[in-house]
Amino acid sequence: MLVIGVTGGIGSGKTAATDRFQEHGITVVDADLASRVIVEPGRPALQAIAEHFGPHLITADGSLDRRALREIVFADPTQRQWLEQLTHPLIGQEIVAQIQASTSPYTILASPLLLESSQHQMASRILVIDVPVEMQIARTVARDETTEAGVKAIIAAQMSRGERLSKADDVICNDQDLNHLHSEVDRLHQTYLQLARDV
Repeated sequence: MLVIGVTGGIGSGKTAATDRFQEHGITVVDADLASRVIVEPGRPALQAIAEHFGPHLITADGSLDRRALREIVFADPTQRQWLEQLTHPLIGQEIVAQIQASTSPYTILASPLLLESSQHQMASRILVIDVPVEMQIARTVARDETTEAGVKAIIAAQMSRGERLSKADDVICNDQDLNHLHSEVDRLHQTYLQLARDV
């Protein structure tokens, strides 16, 4: 199974890119969605988070207040480390199960922390969606109604742009419009179909 790992900094347009791969009938396994599955109400990870950080992180409907948790862990590296040690193995198991269930010619593994975690070991190739930092900040502030300082803290916690690019097999520079992004994805889709045939 050919697995293409797709990553990029916050606000780079990973979702727009993976949505386009999905339009071509390609299975997209999203690590963010896997990370939501493992903290659903009734799952052991949610219980552990509530015990560690306090019950105020659980909303009235019993789900995790992800924004409040994100603010805590991006402000405190030791808390982020604790959370990652709890969740990363569980997320990994969920991702493997979804990849194994995929029936498309190749599979996309989309993850913002692909290269920071062991998830990159599941990928045959790495595709980085890249944008200048100023654009990352502007897009994320507009999308998430968050502060510039908050976005900068997340960028600082992620791998640097240069290091991410140095680990890429393929790069899409997403500093233009959606049509440009789609044409770049369409081009790579053909490449990946050929690679999948050769596997």
